[in-house]
Amino acid sequence: MAQTNVDPITLSVVRGVLETTQREMTMTLEKTARSSVFNLAHDYSTALFNHTPEMILQGQDIPIHLGSLIPAMKAVNGFFEGEIHEGDLFLHNDPEYAGSHIIDTCMYYPVFYKGELVFWAVCKGHLTDIGGPVPAGYNPDAKEIFAEGLRIPPIKIWDKGVPRHDILNMLLTNMRARRDQEGDFNALIGACQVGARALIALLDKYGKEVVQDCIEELLKMANRHMNSLIAQVPDGSYTGTAILEDAGHGFGDFEITANVTITGESCHIEISSPPQIPYFINSYEGNSYSGVYLGLMMFAQLPPPYNEGLYRNVTVNMGPKGTLCNAKSPAPHMNCTTTPMETLTDAVRLAFEQAAPDKVSASWGHANGCNIAGWDTRHDEEYVTMVLASIISGAGATHSQDGWHACGPECCFGALTSGDIEMLEHSYPIIIHQYGLMEDSGGAGRFRGGSGTCWEVEPLDSPMTLITFGEGRRIPAMGAGGAKSVMVDKKVGRLELTRNGATEIITDNVIETIQPGQRAANKNPGGGGFGNAFEREIASVVEDVRNGLVSVDGARLDYGVIITDRATLSIDEAATRAARAAAA
Repeated sequence: MAQTNVDPITLSVVRGVLETTQREMTMTLEKTARSSVFNLAHDYSTALFNHTPEMILQGQDIPIHLGSLIPAMKAVNGFFEGEIHEGDLFLHNDPEYAGSHIIDTCMYYPVFYKGELVFWAVCKGHLTDIGGPVPAGYNPDAKEIFAEGLRIPPIKIWDKGVPRHDILNMLLTNMRARRDQEGDFNALIGACQVGARALIALLDKYGKEVVQDCIEELLKMANRHMNSLIAQVPDGSYTGTAILEDAGHGFGDFEITANVTITGESCHIEISSPPQIPYFINSYEGNSYSGVYLGLMMFAQLPPPYNEGLYRNVTVNMGPKGTLCNAKSPAPHMNCTTTPMETLTDAVRLAFEQAAPDKVSASWGHANGCNIAGWDTRHDEEYVTMVLASIISGAGATHSQDGWHACGPECCFGALTSGDIEMLEHSYPIIIHQYGLMEDSGGAGRFRGGSGTCWEVEPLDSPMTLITFGEGRRIPAMGAGGAKSVMVDKKVGRLELTRNGATEIITDNVIETIQPGQRAANKNPGGGGFGNAFEREIASVVEDVRNGLVSVDGARLDYGVIITDRATLSIDEAATRAARAAAA
């Protein structure tokens, strides 16, 4: 064990205070936010930085936020260098300054102690609207970023403790459903203040030098964890390639490749992606860091602490500017936190798994969701929201267990929640007819992928705009260890619109108007399976059929298990043996 001058008891207490501070910040966001995206779905993240600024603690929040916060914090700090004062509060969302996508708005609160900048308390949240021509920001028709919403480069919204009401009013005036956005802004501000209060109390108790020594030890601890893992991987170069499907943009499928080079305790990750396109799936560099780091951490599965020390020996090259994973203005990008980030994550994870096949796991379901907007006659005001419940997909299986149900998508990695159906119906003029697991959606394998979900909605008494985004509607989540599904159509996402008794299946990203009496069912993919599906225990397949996770046809096609009676779940053992032997 490395030697340290930090007392282990003090280190443990300081670490606990930092973790509790971060959790208090997230609880503040949940309990004080206005929109369902915050208070039900928890689509926000918090982090603490030192004065350097280096991330000293990331919350166990949304991975698509946390990786990009590292370069974004440095960009904001650099932009205002020499102009950072006690009581200032900064806001930004612009991907040209390492933001993720412009609907994710971030606040940065410098924490001063005895006149000296010591910490930053940082909160990022997905607003329900950011202006622009399409409610909720996701515009599949956008050919450039200016058609997506309000870009906010680093700005001060508080100046030495005095709120800039003119700036705040200008921002909120350009957003739909202003009451929701103002409420979420206030929640972000409050969370930053809660974090600052706890950090100052920590400094009062232990002093700046002791706290900073403890933080440096925590950074070194995370670094040792990652270095130890990398050192176990044989030196060499490893490549992973994942396919990003055409989701209606007409440019065809794309390949994203990650090349990982291991040298001792150091790791270099190089990304190759095609040129950027005039469609909303380009990812700017800051956002792409989230995808790379998520792929690395899915492979690494390291214990806490989780801080920037993890990446001290990890270097990344996103490829040349103007590419899909290193876009430049004016590339449209709003879908980037799911597409292409999840494909980028898969490519990085696959590269690492080439180096260490024993750590292989299947991919999670990719995001395939929708946003809704319209007029709420109950309150005579506009409503708009991203329906996070509509993107809940299945987790991938591992070499030892089935994937978890309704845990995805991969970009959120279990941190996203769907919230109570009743609360969504209370908040918006809608009826939710169905929200549940989908039969046959989990990838087939010796260990089955987790099931995806169906979310079906109908507007109450006025037309509703529905905007779809994402992918995973043709290519299912990747399996691992030889897993393969025969019944593919049930394992991919799709939108089913029911009008006048007829149902239309849509697999592109579209903007639709839904009338009262019509229904839209968004169906999400499951996770990938692991291992040969014909080696799955027959009793487990029967149990899946009993629980509605696999159909009788799915048992036969995907698992070679022939069920002769749906009511009793009787099995034709001879036919099952023959089917499995034929596939061997």
